[in-house]
Amino acid sequence: MGGEEKCCVVTGGRGFAARHLVLMLIKYDMFTVRIADLGPTINLDPDEENGVLGEALKSGRAHYVSADLRDKSQVLKACQGAEVVFHMAAPDSSINNHQLHYSVNVKGTKNIIDACIELKIKRLIYTSSPSVVFDGVHGILNGDESLPYPAKHNDSYSATKAEGEALVIKANGSNGLLTCCIRPSSIFGPGDKLLVPSLVGAARAGKSKFIIGDGNNMYDFTYVENVAHAHICAERALASEGPVAEKASGQAYFITNMEAFKFWEFVGIILGGLGYERPKIKIPASVMMPIAHMVELLYKILAPYGMKVPQLTPSRIRLLSRSRTFDCSKANERLGYTPIVPLQEGLRRTIEAYQHLKANVRTKRDGPSKAELLLGSGIVADTLLWRDKKKTLAVVLILAAFYFNFIATGYTVITAVSKLLLFASLLLFIHSKLPQKIFGYKFEKIPQSKFNVSEAASHHVALSVASGWNSTISDLKSLCQGNDSALFLKVVVSLLLLSILGAVSLHNAYVVGLSIAFTAFIVYEKKEEEIDNFFLKVVSFGCKVKSDVTSKISSSKKHQ
Repeated sequence: MGGEEKCCVVTGGRGFAARHLVLMLIKYDMFTVRIADLGPTINLDPDEENGVLGEALKSGRAHYVSADLRDKSQVLKACQGAEVVFHMAAPDSSINNHQLHYSVNVKGTKNIIDACIELKIKRLIYTSSPSVVFDGVHGILNGDESLPYPAKHNDSYSATKAEGEALVIKANGSNGLLTCCIRPSSIFGPGDKLLVPSLVGAARAGKSKFIIGDGNNMYDFTYVENVAHAHICAERALASEGPVAEKASGQAYFITNMEAFKFWEFVGIILGGLGYERPKIKIPASVMMPIAHMVELLYKILAPYGMKVPQLTPSRIRLLSRSRTFDCSKANERLGYTPIVPLQEGLRRTIEAYQHLKANVRTKRDGPSKAELLLGSGIVADTLLWRDKKKTLAVVLILAAFYFNFIATGYTVITAVSKLLLFASLLLFIHSKLPQKIFGYKFEKIPQSKFNVSEAASHHVALSVASGWNSTISDLKSLCQGNDSALFLKVVVSLLLLSILGAVSLHNAYVVGLSIAFTAFIVYEKKEEEIDNFFLKVVSFGCKVKSDVTSKISSSKKHQ
């Protein structure tokens, strides 16, 4: 560019799309690129070490800085002396954790804005998401930027992204700062660690044959290089003087490949290209939603013990079964954006980049079993999968003692809880009076901090309770309006299940529940493939029966 050396910052610079933007900025020699991310140091992949990025880091055309966006002092240090900030950092969208998303997408974004204003940075480009206008209920066909934010978003990621986007747009013009927001739709391409690996994981588990919904939902996918290109188009538009910058700033823009595609056809092309079975069997989303709610509830219970984020969640079911296409006219007109890589070429490059995940190179089991992943690969998994038999037997004995002392006796709930608290108090009192060493055995004292609830934990609980309450009130409102038959059906089924569970005595629930817990998971681990295949056959048979019944009903109506 000549003249004085200019610097830009890319937050979340080691993320999927951000890596491609960093490479594009280096290749165009537009700025000295400052890569900001959470890691204390930058760890390059083998192909990066000797590639464009590795050379740029050695020559000084790129630098790495460790920064947590939630710490304003770190943000100020990372942005010092920059002319442009590309704010791309965000937590994993598949983790539905409101506190995490709010701290980064809202508070972190506010820190970025404040830093830009204080340091007199000229331009801020924020990576948003089309999900900011998606409510999870209604599909979107050729939506444009006039779509408002919904009253209720599909998940906490979308809700907090919308809040962050609103802050960036509002900041436009503050102390000379020009801003805009990019909404790339369904990013794919080499380096993706979510979409393609998830599809391959499902295929290897025998689940790739299923289509959730009717299979006709349309989607706008965006090849990752086009996303990087859109960010540069936005920066150049804001850098232009006069009416071009004025027209481009303070706006949000949908970015796509401008080639709408059937979602499940796109999935089929990727899976087929890697040698896996393409989706064929259709399962109504209404059938999958109750299962997804149960999986999400299980995750909320076991997440503190290490359970990984499940793929089957209600928000993801909605994403997989609704149409989401967007109009890029505004980005084309005001930013000069047009895709530089066509969709089919993007698909070819993506399939080529994932040859190591092809069906013919799969291993029988290249990681923990699904039973272990379901239980969180921690203490719970070790206990219920009998990895440490002494520990498992100890837990069984403790639970048996609890059963004989508090459940088999026929106590009321209040009496059982009172006696349990009395017993716990007695144990804690005796433990506190014991000397630190008896006959050579050490007795570690329990610190008071173990009984304290941190401010962060209490805040998280309060947010969860408030979120649950608001969600319940919203559902009740929809139910009272009488225009959501699916919600009514879910409420009826839930209440029926609750009434059935309510009829089960505490004695039976305890005995049966523990028996299943200590046998079902270990059986599933040993017979994982057989059980999965049986389940798939049952689901396939159920779908076929439903399809046959539906076609017969339709046929009888036509003859009437």
